[in-house]
Amino acid sequence: MNRRRKSRNPESLSSPPTGSPQSGEPVFLAVGRLRRTHGVKGEIIFEVMTDFPERIRPDLVLLVGEEHRPLTLNSVRPHNQFLLVSFDGYLEIDLAAELTNQVVFITADSLPKLPEGEYYHHQLLGLKVIDEARNTIGRLEDILETGANDVYVVIRPDGTEILIPAIEGSVQSVDLDRQEMTVKLMEWT
Repeated sequence: MNRRRKSRNPESLSSPPTGSPQSGEPVFLAVGRLRRTHGVKGEIIFEVMTDFPERIRPDLVLLVGEEHRPLTLNSVRPHNQFLLVSFDGYLEIDLAAELTNQVVFITADSLPKLPEGEYYHHQLLGLKVIDEARNTIGRLEDILETGANDVYVVIRPDGTEILIPAIEGSVQSVDLDRQEMTVKLMEWT
């Protein structure tokens, strides 16, 4: 659920891209992690790992654990920097304890559409990065969130890395169909 600020962080964790409709795109994206139980009524501390925490609400079906078990949220409420959640069928402390320390996912196809020119991180990771003359610079391997703007970590064919700011003057275009990002490298004097 991350997008580009012109690139924000889609869920920081994603499972392997097995069964993905588009080559290299993950099927499941992590939106949080269930920590420990809280109280005796089946509530669990939910560590939010999404840019859209407002979408975590009652009646939402989330996929829990590596087996992606579908569970419906019964309740959601804020708790410090976390949320307290409970799931239908797990409204007692002993039952809820079975869910602790598991990652919670959604399917990539359930993400909201983004405005033109904005992308989820998982859409950008792995893109071939080229310059304006179509020379290969490398592959986008990581995205650093700095606060001011994201920074793309591109690994060159020789294994060295180059950092490219995700700003309008540097990023010329993104073509998801061709799996390419065109950039203008900054000249340093």
